[in-house]
Formats: sequence, structure tokens, C-alpha cells
Amino acid sequence: MSVNKQNQSEIEKEAAAKTAVSFVRDNDIVGLGTGSTAKFAIEELAKLVNNGLKIIGVASSIKTEELAVSLGIPMQELGKTSHIDISIDGADEFSETLDLIKGGGGALFREKIVASLSKNRIIVTDSSKKVEKLGAFKVPIEVIPTAYQYVVNELEKLNGIVNLRYKEGKIFISDNNNYIVDVDFGLIDKPQKLSESLNQIDGLLAHGLFVSLTSKIIMAKDGQLFTFSKD
Repeated sequence: MSVNKQNQSEIEKEAAAKTAVSFVRDNDIVGLGTGSTAKFAIEELAKLVNNGLKIIGVASSIKTEELAVSLGIPMQELGKTSHIDISIDGADEFSETLDLIKGGGGALFREKIVASLSKNRIIVTDSSKKVEKLGAFKVPIEVIPTAYQYVVNELEKLNGIVNLRYKEGKIFISDNNNYIVDVDFGLIDKPQKLSESLNQIDGLLAHGLFVSLTSKIIMAKDGQLFTFSKD
């Protein structure tokens, strides 16, 4: 990505994030996503908190929690949270049917729990993430290490090409002390069907297909905001 395109992408992410934050209300429990787009939302929320907005944040990753705490946002443990009023997160890909691929940062399990607990689930993104069909971005999958080879075998039966994720020359370890594999299924015609098949694999903790887990997508492009929703 060129410097100009990268700068434009950052500008778009920030614009979409600020719009999403405008839906947050006093006394809300707010799910905080992970990644570059969610970071803009967290920073904007922190400004509002410092100006008197009363919220409690719930983080989808250790990195997000550390950022939110450093900015003065009161936090609550995800495992002790029974409901979330609104969550704001990004996506690696999305379609107009509001299906997503998430997990590029490796936080897909906690992100999925946050989304599942949320009444209002908002995704913020720049225009580069919009696709007609999911699948150009490989599907991240979190795998319990002791089940690794079994899960790989099962994913290959689904015609997936599996790559174990590495970072800085070492196997990437998630916040939950598991592996992440990135799986190429090609373009995905039926995300719901694939999601259901993946859910049946023992040892697969979570996958990055988010189906029926989004209320609204706010996308910025060329200085304009576009909203996709099922309303």
C-alpha cells in the first residue's frame, strides 16, 4: 500500500470510528474491539470519558485493555460480563450481507464473545475491507495446541489450505495461549454453512467467520460515510 493510500485508509478508519462512538450513551457497557480501527474508537471514547461520559469498557484483548486503562476508561472483566450495550470493532473483510472475517490481529475468540454479548454491534472500517464475497483474506482460526494436527486434518477435509501463524520467527500465541492458523478456503459462497462446519470440529476454539453477529457497518470512503445494516 502506498503512503498516500495508507494515509487515506487511516483517515477513513478514524472518521468511521468517531461516527460509531456517537452511538454510545451515558452508563453504557461498551465492548472495545482490537486493531487499528478500534484504537481510534477507544481514543475517542477516552476523550468523552475525560469530559464526563460515564461508561464501563469490556476489552476483546489484553492489548486493548492496556490501552483503555492507560487512557482512563473504567474497565470490567469480560468473563464477569453478562451483557454489553454496544460494541465497536473493526473487520478484515465484510460483505453487504454483514458477514465478516475477523482475527487478523489474533483476538477473534474474545472478539466473538464480545460480539455475542452485545445488543448493538457496530463494525467500523475503511473502504478497502468491502468485498462481494468473503475469502480473499484467509480465515483465522484459534486452535488448542493439543488438538492441532487433528484440527488441521479436519480443515483440509473442508478443502482448506492451512498455515500456522508465525510472528517474528516464532509460533504466534494468542491471549488464550493457543495457536492461530490462517486458512484459505477460496472465495466463500456460503459463509453460514462453512461456519457451521467449523463449529463442529473439536479442538477448534473459534474461527474468524462472523455470521449474524453484526448490527451495523460504518464505512468511510472518499470523505463520505456509508452505513450497511439489516434495519
